[in-house]
Amino acid sequence: MTAEHPGILIVDDHGLVGAALAMALVTRGVSASAVSPGELLGRIDEPAPPGGLVLLDLDLGGDRDGADLVPRLRRAGWRVLMVTGSTDHSRIAAAVTAGALGWVSKSAPFDDLVETAVRAAEGRTLLSAQERERLRVLATEADREAELKRSRWERLTPRELEIVEQIAAGHRPAAIAARFVVSVATVRTQIRSILGKLEVGSQLEVAALARERPRPQGPGARG
Repeated sequence: MTAEHPGILIVDDHGLVGAALAMALVTRGVSASAVSPGELLGRIDEPAPPGGLVLLDLDLGGDRDGADLVPRLRRAGWRVLMVTGSTDHSRIAAAVTAGALGWVSKSAPFDDLVETAVRAAEGRTLLSAQERERLRVLATEADREAELKRSRWERLTPRELEIVEQIAAGHRPAAIAARFVVSVATVRTQIRSILGKLEVGSQLEVAALARERPRPQGPGARG
């Protein structure tokens, strides 16, 4: 690890990608090593070396979101650069707002990706003040929309949530009524209540919302 480049830890769920990037950085005189997401999680709260930088994939596999790890890495003293193939700028914005230095697209030329990593290792600025503010506003709006969606789901009773699961599975009111041993009229009344609480106009929309329903985060998922 040189004085100019304190070193980079590359975290990617595709081992070949991480290894190739580490090799390219080493040829640039940067101390770099690649680890799997599981290896990172096993040591995430350990203090970072001075100036340590993590190149963190936004999509870590297994529904793990790299943005969720940024606060914990920052508390441990790591600087973080997001590397992603995602075009969802709200997720990128969440990572930057949580403390990431910036982001680089996996679709960029490989040399550009390496150059951005070197710039980050050198402590150079990656985002303008205007871009950082744009991402902050985007993250705030995304958080507000997610909270609105959560609040709509919280309006539903436990039985209504069960009916939503049946609707999402493609079951019609008669089948739902038979499953819960109630009348079809009762199920239709419950469906009307669900439509009103979720502020949608059809069962198809209910099914679509169910697929996008915000799920509770697991223990320690958010730092």
